[in-house]
Amino acid sequence: MLTHERIHLRQQAELLVIPFYIWYITEYLVRLIIYRNRQRAYGSICFEREAYANEANSLYLNQRPMWNFLRYI
Repeated sequence: MLTHERIHLRQQAELLVIPFYIWYITEYLVRLIIYRNRQRAYGSICFEREAYANEANSLYLNQRPMWNFLRYI
């Protein structure tokens, strides 16, 4: 779980904090409209997808390219 949160911190640093949250909330709302399911909308946010996919790899942040969350859109 610690790696998961560190990934989010890196994402926030790349986007600067306010734009990160604007993107996060906007993507959540769009996906909520599409899926009509809160859990599915949350789970499909690109930031969450990257964090969950790599949370077991404690070395992930050492090798992670910048803006890698874009691969999860």
